[in-house]
Amino acid sequence: MNTKEKRYTLAILVNNHPGVLMRVVSLFSRRGYNIDSLSVGETENEAFSRITIVVSGDRPVVEQIKKQVGKLYDVQRVYEMAGEKSLQRELVMVKVSTEHDDRSQVIELAEIFKAKINDVTSSTITLEITGSLDKIQSFLDLMAPFGIVEMARTGITALERGARALSSISFSEDEA
Repeated sequence: MNTKEKRYTLAILVNNHPGVLMRVVSLFSRRGYNIDSLSVGETENEAFSRITIVVSGDRPVVEQIKKQVGKLYDVQRVYEMAGEKSLQRELVMVKVSTEHDDRSQVIELAEIFKAKINDVTSSTITLEITGSLDKIQSFLDLMAPFGIVEMARTGITALERGARALSSISFSEDEA
């Protein structure tokens, strides 16, 4: 990522129909935009799904992405989730190689970061951690010397702080 590029989190409310995710992701692909993170799921209203996409770019590129995605047929809203005004979390499962001597260090770090131990074998420990990107990156940096055998990430999911919901944000607020 170059120095002008920043990470932006977009919450996209779409009709819950087959093929909608493919059309949204295809737009990114056709335009040459890279998706850093993607998560999707049904909302509190089964008629809608929420897609959370993290992209890197400069402000004009992100504004262009928001406008282009907003024009897609099944898209109801596109809203940028500002870091300080939103709660953004990711779930990561990581399998760490452990020798008998360093197993207690891995367990101690897991406790400090409030990671859950999901599986233990004679040579690995599988951990689950949820949190902000910074927390997860710090945890992974500390696990790296032990040897990360395998890892799976869910992608960022986000909600705006406060009482307002994505389905209630007006288009004029979207532009602000």
